[in-house]
Amino acid sequence: MPTSTAPPAPGAAAPSPSGSAASRPLGAPLRWLRRNAVVLAGCAALAYLLLPNLVVLLFSFNKPAGRFNYAWQAFSTDAWTDPCGVANLCGSLGLSLRIAVLATLIATAFGTFAAFALARYRFRGKSTANALIFLPMAMPEVVMAASLGTLFLNMRIEFGFLTILIAHVMFCLSFVVVAVKARVMSMDPRLEEAARDLYAGPLQTFWRVTLPLAAPGIAAGAMLSFALSFDDFIITQFNAGPSTVTFPMFVWGAAQRGVPVQVNVIGSAMFVLAVALVLGGQIVANRRKKS
Repeated sequence: MPTSTAPPAPGAAAPSPSGSAASRPLGAPLRWLRRNAVVLAGCAALAYLLLPNLVVLLFSFNKPAGRFNYAWQAFSTDAWTDPCGVANLCGSLGLSLRIAVLATLIATAFGTFAAFALARYRFRGKSTANALIFLPMAMPEVVMAASLGTLFLNMRIEFGFLTILIAHVMFCLSFVVVAVKARVMSMDPRLEEAARDLYAGPLQTFWRVTLPLAAPGIAAGAMLSFALSFDDFIITQFNAGPSTVTFPMFVWGAAQRGVPVQVNVIGSAMFVLAVALVLGGQIVANRRKKS
């Protein structure tokens, strides 16, 4: 006989079917986390890398009570209004900028030529040259610094601006070659063939087709060279003269007595400038893609 079920009592909760809406709010966040786990991990890593720069920027507005700028005391813009208020600070900064600019120009020029030769041509010793290119990148800086210092001593070259410049060009060259070579190897050779089919000469093809295509790699290598040269301390310390004090050497010397707030100002200005250049390049690239 069929059995009749009694109706639920008033106020009792109705039985929920399987997969009801009660379990959906819990599953939706988990699915969102799975889809965006890589993005969230990348954002967390980027925040971790940028946190020291933000701390430096924050303490550039600090007015420390003593010599050390480690604890927040009071908000002040005195260091920003007088960034050269500390003796020899702007002189060391100007020296670092001159060395970085010259080292970047020389390393970018020679590195671009070497990258095209390694990527486009076959010659005896090419595999050896490819292996030697990576040596300055893999070698500890103290080994390269001591080797260059010994070389300058044996050649009786006076330590100073020239020895620092040569040393910076030596280790920046490898980074330019790697960046430009990767770009050249990814270029489509049919574009250059099309230019030659349209009666463009070798020089015109290079300036109108090859160089614009390789420009992103060249720019990346140049920016990396400038950052490495401006920031270097170990190689510079081994090859500097008594009167050539770069900005990293000034900061290292000042750390024993108390780093002035102006150092935070210069570091913050360099950081903001670098971010502005990267964002500007990205905006220009996006506009070119849309057009």
